[in-house]
Amino acid sequence: MRNRLETRIGFFFAIAAVAAIALVEMVGGTDWLRQGYHVNALFANVRQLKTGDPVRMAGVKIGKVDAIALTNDRVRVTMKLDKGVVVRTDSKAAIKSPGLLGDMSFVSIDFGEKGPPVTEGSDIGTVEQPDLDVILAKLENVANGVENLTKTFSGDKLSNLLGPMTDFVQNNSPHLSAIITNVENMSKQITSGQGTAGKLIYDEAVYQSAQATLTNLQAAVADIKQTVAEAKSVVAQVNSGQGTVGKLLKEEQLYQEITTAATNLKEILQKINNGKGTVGELVNDSTMLKNVKVSLQKLDKATEGLEDTGPLTIIGTAVNKLF
Repeated sequence: MRNRLETRIGFFFAIAAVAAIALVEMVGGTDWLRQGYHVNALFANVRQLKTGDPVRMAGVKIGKVDAIALTNDRVRVTMKLDKGVVVRTDSKAAIKSPGLLGDMSFVSIDFGEKGPPVTEGSDIGTVEQPDLDVILAKLENVANGVENLTKTFSGDKLSNLLGPMTDFVQNNSPHLSAIITNVENMSKQITSGQGTAGKLIYDEAVYQSAQATLTNLQAAVADIKQTVAEAKSVVAQVNSGQGTVGKLLKEEQLYQEITTAATNLKEILQKINNGKGTVGELVNDSTMLKNVKVSLQKLDKATEGLEDTGPLTIIGTAVNKLF
């Protein structure tokens, strides 16, 4: 009987222990029964992060911080991730806080892009978040600066600062009033369409003229663009060897022919200058030039004789010469 009671009591405590372990595991107190794998990340500062804090991806809990240790002037954070969670080698880990005070922290891991999945014990990159303490210190410095600036504007200093301006306004009150009056009159004239500015704003004819001028200017710009485009086309044709100018510049055979013709012309001119050939002798030989002059004089006399002779006499003379 006693053995049965002890057996029942032992069995009850065993069931209670198993239930307690299962309950603790369900609420996340231990990882004894949870399967997963470990990844590491190095941070410069982990702030208030501690062992057991959650690891999240896109706001979803995927694991927890398993260990935190210093190594080589950095802080190594070892995280145990749930089985089936895919973290890539190009994923980045960052320490974030849900509140402004930073009393609760967690590790956030992004999805990564194209890297392969990490394995047990792999290291992933990190992104350092701005330190809230540093930001608060900077804000405090700014607040102190503003406070010091406001302290400098005491009653006496403010009076000293505004005193010259007040004196200037008082001494020049008539002039300032006249200026304000003139500005007001100008504003009224512009509003009523008077003056150049008023006409530019309210006169339809001026508006139409300005629009026509703008249209003509746009047309002129279009013509200039067209002229430039045509000039570019001509230059392109010349560069490609099209047209007379293009052939003169690009065609090798035509260039050789022009060069040959120029060479021949140069040789002819040199021969003429040296008195060679008929033209050269005419230009340089004085005797031939005299003979030509004599022949021209005889021809001139002959024509004068023909002018004095009648037509019949000329015919008779020609017949006698022929027969």
